[in-house]
Amino acid sequence: MGSKIYVGGLPYSATEQELSDLFGRHGSVASARIITDKFTGQSRGFGFVEMSSDAEAQAAVAALNGAEMGGRTLTVNEARPQEPRTGGGGGFGGGGGRGGAGGGKRDRY
Repeated sequence: MGSKIYVGGLPYSATEQELSDLFGRHGSVASARIITDKFTGQSRGFGFVEMSSDAEAQAAVAALNGAEMGGRTLTVNEARPQEPRTGGGGGFGGGGGRGGAGGGKRDRY
């Protein structure tokens, strides 16, 4: 198990300091980060905590998975590696013109 932990179900009002304090009860916290929406800056309700050792990370996961914080149940487990992002997207696929005035299509009737 790695020392990076995923924490889901966070209250939207939670701070990184509160997250760090919560996990600090189970070992030394190297970093705590809450993910925010890039446009609004609001919490997205999840974050990541990095513990100093694998043993501390395992202890924190065992102790905090299913625990409550701010009235919400936390989901705590080992963080998976980030999926590689694919570029592109958007745009409009293949043509198909629209019939209409002068659209080159005949009326059916």
